[in-house]
Amino acid sequence: MASEKNILVTGGAGFIGTHCALQLLHGGFKVVLIDNLHNSVPEAVDRVKDLAGPELAKKLEFHVGDLRNKDDLDKLFSSQKFDAVIHFGALKAVAESVQHPFRYFDNNLIGTINLYQAMAKYNCKKLVFSSSATIYGQPEKIPCVEDFPYGAMNPYGRTKQWCEEIAFDVQKADPEWRIILLRYFNPVGAHESGKLGEDPKGIPNNLMPYIQQVAVGRHPELNVYGQDYPTKDGSAVRDYIHVMDLADGHICALKKLFTSENIGCIAYNLGNGKGISVLEMVAAFEKASGKKIPIKFCPRRVGDATAVYAATDKAHKELGWKPKYGIEDMCAHQWNWAKNNPMGYQTKRT
Repeated sequence: MASEKNILVTGGAGFIGTHCALQLLHGGFKVVLIDNLHNSVPEAVDRVKDLAGPELAKKLEFHVGDLRNKDDLDKLFSSQKFDAVIHFGALKAVAESVQHPFRYFDNNLIGTINLYQAMAKYNCKKLVFSSSATIYGQPEKIPCVEDFPYGAMNPYGRTKQWCEEIAFDVQKADPEWRIILLRYFNPVGAHESGKLGEDPKGIPNNLMPYIQQVAVGRHPELNVYGQDYPTKDGSAVRDYIHVMDLADGHICALKKLFTSENIGCIAYNLGNGKGISVLEMVAAFEKASGKKIPIKFCPRRVGDATAVYAATDKAHKELGWKPKYGIEDMCAHQWNWAKNNPMGYQTKRT
């Protein structure tokens, strides 16, 4: 099946996009990446090619382009036929979205609408959409089950929620569409080679890249937002998932798109299914790295939930997907990436 399929990956030079591209190549797919390089670098794509090896690397193309620019999309879709699209291309920081909502509406909504229009125009109607656990907000009970109501608490989460609603409407209007919405919890870790990992520009908005940058000396301490949550240690609780498990989840979703007729538009949680507090994650990273992580407690951030983790039974049953990696692997692989690339992909970056 895979050998004939050509997959377009938006946001393909980013953290999840690169790991997914590598797994797609290993799975026998042809892969075309598009990215505007807002929060990523071309070097990451070169690393994917190196890890894939010369033969598989021939099946990977990379284009710089922006989903908000219809000409970029038209140029791409008119040049070749795509069998399906995996849509990662979005801004993803909760705190930044609270400060700059228009930036998030413009990038995440306009880009997605343009992508749907291009796909419809060129008759490519299979999509795996990168959604988020933020669509649940602070649910009334946990774990989060896919049929919970929407409750996004910040502009980033709302853009994911609205994009999901757009997906349901698009599919309802034209039943030829097959759409799988993957609601990620907190992707962390790195490729075990230490050659691929997360490399955010500026001060990281997410916990794990922040911890690793403290560990390699790029920041003096880790800001922990909130120590008065009603949790076991006062810090917020999240569900962390290894990025390679997440990438494998996309392969499972693609296979379902290609082999099942009446999918419609359907959502799946991708998480580990258990909650880990911020302070537990810090302790696990300290153990994996042998480094002490100094902490500064700060007030809670607007838009942050107390505790969120996933029910993953639906993905297990219907996609045949189960995570392989635990918290120790996540931290060990993240540290391997950090110590080999202390300044990220661009070693001269300040």
